[in-house]
Amino acid sequence: MTANANPPDNPSLVSHLQEVLSTLTASPYPVVTSETTQKRASVALIVRINPSFSHWPDPSSPRPDSLAEFCAQDWVKHGDPEVLFIKRASRKGDRWTSHVAFPGGRRDPTDEDDQAAAVRETWEEVGLDLKSYAIECGNLPQRLVTTHWGKKPLMVLCPYVFLLTEHNTPPLKLQPTEVASTHWVPLRSLLLPAQRTVVFEDVSSRLANQETGVKKWMLSLVLGKMMFAAIHLAPTESVHSFETPAAPLLQDNRYSRPTVSSYLEGFLTRIIRFDPFNDTHPPALEHPLLLWGLTLGVVADFLDLLPPHNALTLWTYPTFTPIDVRAAIWLLTYRFKHRKRAELQAGTALPPPSSSSPGPRDDARRRSFGAATESTVPVTVERPDETGFHGLGTGLGENKSKKAAVSTLLEGYYDIVRKAVALTLVGRVGMGGLAMFWAWRRWTRR
Repeated sequence: MTANANPPDNPSLVSHLQEVLSTLTASPYPVVTSETTQKRASVALIVRINPSFSHWPDPSSPRPDSLAEFCAQDWVKHGDPEVLFIKRASRKGDRWTSHVAFPGGRRDPTDEDDQAAAVRETWEEVGLDLKSYAIECGNLPQRLVTTHWGKKPLMVLCPYVFLLTEHNTPPLKLQPTEVASTHWVPLRSLLLPAQRTVVFEDVSSRLANQETGVKKWMLSLVLGKMMFAAIHLAPTESVHSFETPAAPLLQDNRYSRPTVSSYLEGFLTRIIRFDPFNDTHPPALEHPLLLWGLTLGVVADFLDLLPPHNALTLWTYPTFTPIDVRAAIWLLTYRFKHRKRAELQAGTALPPPSSSSPGPRDDARRRSFGAATESTVPVTVERPDETGFHGLGTGLGENKSKKAAVSTLLEGYYDIVRKAVALTLVGRVGMGGLAMFWAWRRWTRR
């Protein structure tokens, strides 16, 4: 377990967080239904305030009943907001094995609604009773999770936001077959551009549902690995389950590729620590904790509501490792990316301002919200017309103003990616044919 002994006073971030949570509570995103899949899953984005040394909470204070009452406390104003993440246990056949995620899971028939499913799953996975220790703070955009180039719907994901109102909550109780560890990560570190990185994923698990054999080999040969945007998490507090089996080595490809400097550093370290008698063994380095994929999309929607509203400008489009494939995708999507970012910045349906005379701060907040509305009318999806890899896609029919921000950026992206991949394959075949023709001419001239 690690801890940050001196979290900085950050009343501005707390005040911005209060404004975001108030607006989410007053203006929830609409419920999304789908005719293509009946499966629904809910996750809980749980926020707590880590108190500073000089502003410690009074344990005798009564539990606040509202968000405004909680945020009015002195220790909250000078605290550091943090978000709870889990690292899923390693399980064979699990699509999200060993991923960093939020507590949550599939909705059961006994659940009253999607939010009740998030509360139940949080209790079952980490032993945190949200009904007793948290305030419900609305939801984030729901999305249709897809795979197979966005052609196969998996489920509708429903993210809900909760704020812990007590500092001394009971210790987390991790379900070992579901959760390997939990991590409290400061909001301020999630907003830092320096924490952004990329991860590399096996192409076959994104395009062909974890194919094996010749098909998997061909996909890897043609397209290499997929590159996804990620955030390197820096938790202040972590809890590990000693009963959870260790992650298999096959997960190593989900971490950033070593750079030239890291290769040199490792080589020099081996020379310095060279032990001919094998008397000492350097400790094994733990893999970095990286947030990416579906959960990163949800986090990006939340972070972009907070100043400086740059979470989505730091997010990067998925691509492939081969240079020719990346070049083709970059050329064919250049204008598309600029148009999408302009579309996202323009926004449409805006929530009401926080005062009767809105100022620049309200305008920034309204632009950052974009899709939030006061409507709670369910939206029926005719077909999953948006594509995505491993949850980075959603389809909301004609209700484009109610989409998740990442989904807006990805709408139509993979259609262009397919064309770029096809163009690259044609180029490779052509270059291979020319090379064979040149070799044949050289051979016949002898």
